Amino acid sequence: MNFLLKTKNRALILLLALSISSCGIYNFTGGNQGLAKTFQVNYFQNYASQSPGSTFEPGMDRDFTQALQERIMNQSSLDLVNNNNADLLYEGEITEYRISPMSATAQQTAAQNRLTVRVKCRFFNKTKEDVDFEQNFSFFYDYDANVQLTSIKSEAHEVIFERITQDIFNASLADW
Repeated sequence: MNFLLKTKNRALILLLALSISSCGIYNFTGGNQGLAKTFQVNYFQNYASQSPGSTFEPGMDRDFTQALQERIMNQSSLDLVNNNNADLLYEGEITEYRISPMSATAQQTAAQNRLTVRVKCRFFNKTKEDVDFEQNFSFFYDYDANVQLTSIKSEAHEVIFERITQDIFNASLADW
């Protein structure tokens, strides 16, 4: 009886060890960097003021570039380089920064505004060129029209950047 119990315990431990080690092939972020080891994010220039109805937000180019770098560093094992010799290259422009009224009150004034940010991103993969792309990514943040943008700008940018950088990451490295 004791021998049977020991055998069952050993089998259970072996099964558990195999199941844990097999989880190593999965990446919960969905990132598939292939043979790539390094990445570079070139400065995303802010050309939003060139789009009709769009405004220029100072510092947004720097903040977005850093947010994309951080996203890729946090969700992959790639190393950030700035030597123009990276395996993966991200570049692009901020093409829209627009505030639009979303809903009206009975007095015909805006009840809610929407801040929309659009980014054009070009992605180049030296290790697998058939996955290169040029694509627009955008997201928005709705807020009460009685609130000044300056008071919610930090939170709005964080929400928008989180979504856009995740979408760029997914388009470039997620292999669903």
